[in-house]
Amino acid sequence: MSEFKKLFGARIQELRNLNGLKQDQLAEIINISTRNLSKIETGQNFPSSENLEKLIDALEVEPKELFNFEHHKSSDELLKEILTDIQHNKDKIKDIYKILKALIS
Repeated sequence: MSEFKKLFGARIQELRNLNGLKQDQLAEIINISTRNLSKIETGQNFPSSENLEKLIDALEVEPKELFNFEHHKSSDELLKEILTDIQHNKDKIKDIYKILKALIS
């Protein structure tokens, strides 16, 4: 099982949950078995191009959103990336600080 398929499956599951759908509901919407959707979400299978289109429609996302795995990086990787972004945007440090404080308060 490839890392890509695992990340993709986790993303489908995440988007499904954000849409308030149970696995059987999404499977019915895209016309596949719940077992097949489960295999996609666990990274055992990858959907056909036809089912990718159905997933995009059912989950109401742009195609690129299915492949957005950035937030699944480790905490250390995310911290490094955040610090690099801050260093390259020093003019926005005050805004970043306000946002961070609002999020953790």
